[in-house]
Amino acid sequence: MTQDKFVKLRRFNLIMGFFHLVQGLGMLFLATIGFERIARFTPTITQTYQFFDTTTMSLATATKDLFELPFGVLVASFLLISAVAHFLIVLSKDRYTNDLKRGVNQFRWFEYALSSSIMIVLIATLFGIYDVVTLILIFLINASMNLFGLDMELLNAGVDKKNVNWGPFIWGSVAGLAPWIAIIMYMSGSSATLDQIPWFVWAIVGTYFVAFNTFPINMILQYLGVGKWKDYLYGERTYIVLSLAAKSVLAWLVLFGAMQP
Repeated sequence: MTQDKFVKLRRFNLIMGFFHLVQGLGMLFLATIGFERIARFTPTITQTYQFFDTTTMSLATATKDLFELPFGVLVASFLLISAVAHFLIVLSKDRYTNDLKRGVNQFRWFEYALSSSIMIVLIATLFGIYDVVTLILIFLINASMNLFGLDMELLNAGVDKKNVNWGPFIWGSVAGLAPWIAIIMYMSGSSATLDQIPWFVWAIVGTYFVAFNTFPINMILQYLGVGKWKDYLYGERTYIVLSLAAKSVLAWLVLFGAMQP
């Protein structure tokens, strides 16, 4: 790996950071003063609990409102967090370069763990999941999926391609399915028939499904050393491109989904 490749990659991070930043600021504007409908879309997060009903002399279930979720602002934060991560990479060039030489990018996985977990929580609310405990669990298990990715890289840093430990990849994939099991159950439990589900919902599901598969495919190609993926930096650049594409499409779909009646 030549030093010139690392310089170009840091420059690429800077460019992608600005793409995320511009979109994030644009969404923040739309979510606050640009579009009243987006600003008004603030799902009420609830908590379900049990109490002793003295009338029936038995345990009963109740639900109370906790707070309103600033939906539009959180969609913007999804992209702004990514922008911050790219800028940190540019500023921390020695750490970033040394990690890449070992086949690791810690910045990527910590950023994914935060930003993608926010996005999956927002998507979950679009499907009617408002329970705070469920949303917290969705956030944490999605974050865990990404941290398994970090563990995959740390565990296999410097390891020969023939001796790759695929454990973290497998368990991370299992963890990543959990939020979507919850979302699909809420979706299938709706009284609406499939043809009544809005177009943007299908678009979100389709986009996330594609994104969900392209990231692990990129990792598989890296660790199998297929073609250009023999060079870890090629896979790193692919991650950056996939991240911008997937996050941009998802963020705008989710934002305008919030504008629907």
